[in-house]
Amino acid sequence: MSTETVNVSLTVWLITFAVVSVVILFDLAWAWYRRDTVTSLREAATWTAIYVSAAIAFGISMRSWDGPTASAEFFAGWITEYSLSIDNLFVFLIILTRLKIEREKEQLVLLLGILMALVMRGIFIVIGAAVVERFVAIFFLFGAILLWTAYKLITEDPEEDEWRENRIITALRKRGLSTFSLALVALGTTDLLFALDSIPAIFGLTRDPYIVFMANAFALMGLRQLYFLVGILLKRLIFLSKGLSIVLGFIGVKLIIEALHGIGIHEAFGYTIPHISLAVSLGVIISALAVTTVISLRQKPGVIT
Repeated sequence: MSTETVNVSLTVWLITFAVVSVVILFDLAWAWYRRDTVTSLREAATWTAIYVSAAIAFGISMRSWDGPTASAEFFAGWITEYSLSIDNLFVFLIILTRLKIEREKEQLVLLLGILMALVMRGIFIVIGAAVVERFVAIFFLFGAILLWTAYKLITEDPEEDEWRENRIITALRKRGLSTFSLALVALGTTDLLFALDSIPAIFGLTRDPYIVFMANAFALMGLRQLYFLVGILLKRLIFLSKGLSIVLGFIGVKLIIEALHGIGIHEAFGYTIPHISLAVSLGVIISALAVTTVISLRQKPGVIT
């Protein structure tokens, strides 16, 4: 992992926030305008392709104005965060199905849920960057969080729903809160849990706040449209969580290694503790997700061995 940070000026940050805000406001306006319309698979696929293409174009452009290392860090972070966001959408789908949100009302509740996710991750990024800058030993905690998450993902039943109505939702339901509001609370608490996993994961690949923010922003933008493809993906990408468990477990180990180097421990039991390069990290991420995707697609729907 690179310890260097991108020298991003305040102007670049302001432009970035302005562009991201415009995209989010446009999506909000579009979701509100079409709040009573069901999004077609063609429309969802088109917008998903546009957002993914924009992320790829941004990552490639970084090579010209910041160098290949920053570009590689962005792609490693974006692919990881995007995969986690897809897993997040699976839970969103279960929540909205369980709460019986009308198909026509999903547009707005989804966008608000994604907005909450972006805000929460933004807060965690600021806190995480400040802590990492001062206490490299925090990587021990980050690594432990990711290893625990990896363990949960690898041991879960692929056919088992990941969401259960908690006591907060049950209590609010008894108080007469509307279904729409219950959905927002459920999505918000889910966003919080996913942020606790996603932020340590991205800091395991880069320490630069700008790259962390942009990887998360591109991973979250367009998720409203992608949601309407998830119904199909949920039936086919049955082993995605297993690929994510490998990725998170690998990054967890990488964080612990970084923490050991950070506190001056470079050898253990007579062996030199290796530095894991960004190229190796990117290779593991792409390979794990690609292999589990191929295995999932080759699996006959409804059959899990």
